[in-house]
Amino acid sequence: MTLQEYMALGGPAPALHVAYGAAPSQFAELFVPAGDGPFPVALIVHGGCWCKEYAGISQMRNIAGDLQQQGIAVWNIEYRRFDEEGGGYPGMYLDVATAVDLLRSLAAEWRLDLSRVVLVGHSAGGHLAQWAASRARLPRSSPLFVEDPLPVATVISLGGLADLRNEEQLIKTSCERDIVQLAGIASAQRPDIFSDTSPVELLPSGVRTVLIHGEFDTISPLRAGQDYARRAQAAGDLAEVIVLPGGSHFDEVAATSSSWTIVSAQIRKALAL
Repeated sequence: MTLQEYMALGGPAPALHVAYGAAPSQFAELFVPAGDGPFPVALIVHGGCWCKEYAGISQMRNIAGDLQQQGIAVWNIEYRRFDEEGGGYPGMYLDVATAVDLLRSLAAEWRLDLSRVVLVGHSAGGHLAQWAASRARLPRSSPLFVEDPLPVATVISLGGLADLRNEEQLIKTSCERDIVQLAGIASAQRPDIFSDTSPVELLPSGVRTVLIHGEFDTISPLRAGQDYARRAQAAGDLAEVIVLPGGSHFDEVAATSSSWTIVSAQIRKALAL
């Protein structure tokens, strides 16, 4: 799948649109299966190089619709990217965290089973999903710290770009992003900008991580997932890498692709389906 084919992806309308802030990008969408529930939840975070240019949330409706048909509720998150007012650090992270934790207020009315939640992120969204799953490890001194983040047992990173410190050059070549746009500026109170923005710095997270990469992914190559998995395993976390035969960076979020068969099976496994 090419970038142009990815940009053309779409899916059904959500059952619910929830604004969690005043900015245009501060919202999330809920997709709910037919039936009485309670429903397991896939919480999905789109990619797009952390910028507005490549959209993201509308493309993720493609897999949201498919998961909905499989009996899985989907919480599809939008957030302020680095090139939006209030985005970048810390706003982008605060948006994702706020949207994730907002699920608690929706669970009873929409029959969501919050004991079965998987975080799924694509590309830049893989970074944000892995970060969101690791928030319990944030230093208390960080402006991103919260006392009781929604617990998640498994995070699935689809071509994620998650190790901000060690993958700075890859992020620059793949997305033309400078790390300061993603991690902020160092200060006396926060001398290490990666300490609260890069998931690998938060290991061990106690979360199982599944890193999925297309065989022909040049934006986030297999090597990136393997490197992350090695560090997670060395820290004592469960981590595994899965290769999508013939897959690119985009096939993993296209419900009609052979790659999606593998990805959706991992989502069901994480939700004990």
